[in-house]
Amino acid sequence: MPNVQPLVDHIKKQMDLSQDEEEYLTSLLSVKTFRKRQFVDQPGYVSRYRNYVVSGALRAYVIGSDGQDHTISLAIEDWFIGDPGSYMSQESATLFVEAMEDCTLIQLSFDNEQLLMETMPKFERYFRIRAHKTAVNFQKRVLSNISETAEERYENFISKYPQLVSRFPLYVIASYLGMSREFLSRIRNTRSNQKTV
Repeated sequence: MPNVQPLVDHIKKQMDLSQDEEEYLTSLLSVKTFRKRQFVDQPGYVSRYRNYVVSGALRAYVIGSDGQDHTISLAIEDWFIGDPGSYMSQESATLFVEAMEDCTLIQLSFDNEQLLMETMPKFERYFRIRAHKTAVNFQKRVLSNISETAEERYENFISKYPQLVSRFPLYVIASYLGMSREFLSRIRNTRSNQKTV
């Protein structure tokens, strides 16, 4: 049987589960591996799974009318990633969710999630709290992009997520921060020069 314990342990940090509840939850989960550059979700397909990252790094992005990609979210171990709009509405995805490294995900299908909430109503609260936190974090990002300079956004990013800097290529971090790769390179070079003075 695939090891789904990492997600079970993650959930148990947020809520108490009896042995029977844990076994039922475990029966609804599956494990899937993705190779680097493989898509987990993509436009034209409905997002059918909630994805918890056991190992690896992924990003979710959209391609603008100008052909440029805009990174919406990043994820590494112990984080979730997907196209929430597609998953919640069960309509066609708008985001590409791409593995940036070989990845192992624990997945909960939309149908099984509905079953879980019907069988154990406490999970409805759990997923509602998750959705609330996601919405708050997204709002903070939008406000940051509007009100902070590029330098401030980068400083805040490396302060809050130092573990991501080595896991994602420069162009992905630049895309996430809403700037060009070249501009981010200049910010990093200026920052390095200031440290060596």
